[in-house]
Amino acid sequence: MGILVVGSVAFDSVETPFGQVENVLGGSATYFSTSASFFTDVNLVAVVGDDFPQEHVDFLRSRNIDLRGLAREAGSTFHWKGKYGYDLNEAQTLATHLNVFESFKPRIPTEYRNADYLFLANIDPELQMEVLSQVEKPRVIACDTMNFWISSKPEALRRVIENVDIFIINEGEARQFTGEVNLVKAARAILGMGVKTLIIKRGEYGVLMFSGDSVFAAPAYPLEEVFDPTGAGDTFAGGFMGYLANTGDTSEAGIRQAIIFGSVMASFNVEDFSLERLKRLDYHEIESRYRNFKSLTHFEGLTGGENPLR
Repeated sequence: MGILVVGSVAFDSVETPFGQVENVLGGSATYFSTSASFFTDVNLVAVVGDDFPQEHVDFLRSRNIDLRGLAREAGSTFHWKGKYGYDLNEAQTLATHLNVFESFKPRIPTEYRNADYLFLANIDPELQMEVLSQVEKPRVIACDTMNFWISSKPEALRRVIENVDIFIINEGEARQFTGEVNLVKAARAILGMGVKTLIIKRGEYGVLMFSGDSVFAAPAYPLEEVFDPTGAGDTFAGGFMGYLANTGDTSEAGIRQAIIFGSVMASFNVEDFSLERLKRLDYHEIESRYRNFKSLTHFEGLTGGENPLR
């Protein structure tokens, strides 16, 4: 079962305490698609300019990502420039040049419209609603957002949330959106908007999942080297949705397992700039890190008997 993703394909210029890169491949749909492609087929809808190099197109195709929905327009490709300090959880945006992305109007090819799994990456919530009007009842719809849309189009975002199954957001955005400082209260408020499952990304502190009365917490994988967190959230979403589409298991147990695979993919992404680590990655490494994740979070249950501390 394949995935349809609608989002951005872009150039990034990134500086961290560990180095910097200029005009490298980036964008929410790019990270998502590359990550998800380890698990399932991906159909990508986005727009690039006439400056977008063939080598990037060839890379995406090498991952068996279908690019019939990738439009090429006259002009420059979306370009984001950012900087991270030693607190890698927060990026400082230095420049955002929307270019051809400013007039992006997603047009879903007929071949994509019956996708079972749909991911609405971080774009204008009004455009996300336009995408929903063009597809034919996906089995699972998930979406992401950012602080800009929370501030500028909160009501449009609420309408999107009412129509999706899984909403992915980071902890700062969850607090901003609800006005609640406590994450549990913020989660309850968002679930009250109609979404079935809420996933809150917490950067180096892991992930929280809320669904009904159930709460699941997954840690971040402890790494010795972190070079660039750009795209980590989209890489997480790609691994998460890719695994769901691969197994077809959307039970709570299946979603929990998918969260760990998403966390595994994000942990690889931050080990190098742009998509360089994902380009070198193979599935055996993914399986190995998944097993390490399981060991990291495993502990024994209580046995019967008296309180051993007395």
